[in-house]
Amino acid sequence: MLKLLILSSEADQYARLIELANLPDLEIVNDPTECDILLGEPRKIRDALPQLNHPKWIQSIYAGVESLVETSQRRDYILTNARGVFGGLMSEYVFGYMLAHEKGIFERFKAQQAKKWERFESGLLRGKTLGLLGVGSIGAHLAGTAKHFGMTVWGYTRESETSKCVDRYFHPAEMESDGLPWAQEHVPAIQKFAKGLDFLVVVLPRTKDTDRIVDASLLEALPQHAVIMNVGRGNAVDESALVDALEQEKIAGAILDVTTQEPLPEKHPFWTTKNLLLTFHTSALSYPEDIANLFIENYILYIEGRPLKYQVDFERGY
Repeated sequence: MLKLLILSSEADQYARLIELANLPDLEIVNDPTECDILLGEPRKIRDALPQLNHPKWIQSIYAGVESLVETSQRRDYILTNARGVFGGLMSEYVFGYMLAHEKGIFERFKAQQAKKWERFESGLLRGKTLGLLGVGSIGAHLAGTAKHFGMTVWGYTRESETSKCVDRYFHPAEMESDGLPWAQEHVPAIQKFAKGLDFLVVVLPRTKDTDRIVDASLLEALPQHAVIMNVGRGNAVDESALVDALEQEKIAGAILDVTTQEPLPEKHPFWTTKNLLLTFHTSALSYPEDIANLFIENYILYIEGRPLKYQVDFERGY
């Protein structure tokens, strides 16, 4: 009999959903020293790791597992994270704000509040270029949604090119000429990628390679009308450089669901930076019914001795 410990603020709901599945040879327990399998929030699991005698498999309810892949943590178990469940939720968020920008929804609301009849022209997503900084399962879903709006999609990834909805891929190792036959210098691929975008959406995990990848040089490469969104992790953005770019109107706007510090300190400049919207890490929440289904699917694979879905590479961090 395998023993499952659930470490979540919604543990009761997860337990009910898992019990309804009538999984074979599984007992839900409350004692960390007894469990073989854990399901829960990474930070709660991290705190419990020293008490575990023989963990075999840990299923995170979040996509991000930074606290579990730190080099100081034990790695004597299989770790899987939540993927394949956030694409639709993230698409609703990203395209909601993209449409709000193009249709001038916030500006129209301000005009209504000021009792001004302003009939300015709306923009279109059709024909615009969406750049995805990271094309994992979420990025691939966003690429598919973009096609419904008639958008061109560019992707910047380390190496993979698995999404057929991405029209053009860029990779870190590439260097491209600036288009002039006499040019002596070459442009890093990430800057070439940025130059052609109307929207840049950051969908990256937190790793040493993604730290401040959105820096001053990338922001300088973006067109002045471009809008950036970060729905991955806050470390990916050089926050001082972003404030400067917005204040100097080098880009049109930013929507940040994640920041380096969360909650954001009261005196942080983001609170008052113009053309910047904060959404407080709410773009794609983990709903128990979605995560429980993922756990149930993986549990069947586990007891059958087959590879689990979304296994994390401890070295890569995702």
